[in-house]
Amino acid sequence: MPRFAENLPAKNLSTMQKKLLINIFIPLIITGLFGSCNQGTGNKEEGGLVIGASMLSLQSEFVVNVKDAMEEEAKNQKIKLIVNDAQRTADRQVQQIESFIAQRVDAIILNPCEVEASSPAVEKAKAAGIPVVNVNSETSAEPDGFVGSRDEESAEIAMEHIAKLLNGKGNIVMIDGYMGQAAQLKRAAGAKAVLEKYPEIKVLAEQTADWDRAKAMSLMENWIQSYGDKINAVFAQNDEMGMGALQALEQAKMKEKVVVVSIDAIADALHAVKSGRLNATVFQDAKGQGAGAVDMAIKLAKKEPVENTAIFIPFQLVTTDNVDSFIK
Repeated sequence: MPRFAENLPAKNLSTMQKKLLINIFIPLIITGLFGSCNQGTGNKEEGGLVIGASMLSLQSEFVVNVKDAMEEEAKNQKIKLIVNDAQRTADRQVQQIESFIAQRVDAIILNPCEVEASSPAVEKAKAAGIPVVNVNSETSAEPDGFVGSRDEESAEIAMEHIAKLLNGKGNIVMIDGYMGQAAQLKRAAGAKAVLEKYPEIKVLAEQTADWDRAKAMSLMENWIQSYGDKINAVFAQNDEMGMGALQALEQAKMKEKVVVVSIDAIADALHAVKSGRLNATVFQDAKGQGAGAVDMAIKLAKKEPVENTAIFIPFQLVTTDNVDSFIK
């Protein structure tokens, strides 16, 4: 008790003591209560797991489908998922992982922008002791887990179907995705491996459209001007670009003579296959990849045994014969 109270009358001393007790101890009690609620939880909700995710680009419908599946699985498992959009920029992706490390998340899911340039993100997470799972695409730096598909397989399926429709003979143009990304590299390799079996199929041109529909449409318009009726088929490394090429061909009234096949089986592509506009697409399981990545990240964060740290989900060819089973 403060010493100035010693000289006060007893009655006043009692009243003053009560006031001082209220003024001193009530704030301490409140601070203690709120402090105990926040202590050690950081950004975690009620002490639950927090997973950070950096996605290649939320302008891509397929990537959004993966993200949606991740969010649904996180909700089912009652964990917090923080999703960032890297906007196709590896430097931004590395910064996002650095932010997750600073937030002390329990695990990180990475949908890499590039094989090499996104690798420091994996290295930084592992150095910080945070498990990292790559989803859908790969890095040269090895993560703790991977959930996706073998991209070369998708291109092999697509190109074999094109070769079948062309009876092994004709001219093709190929639209690549974002250069340097794992899917672009492996789909290009897969397509070319198949073409080695068909020497009478010639590649007239190959160029990137950065996974973008509008860029693919513009590129296809240029190729139509350059090659015209020489074009017998188009292989696009994803459906966004396939739909862009399809639009250009339809506007030029050339589609009836040109085969178009792409990859991912997004909604637009599935409906285009059903209506006969797109010859085929190759289904990639966005839901399986997204949910699987979250499930693996949770197990790694909890240090639970993971039977297989590299999960590859098969691709499937989608044509008019089976498209109805893929349309939601």
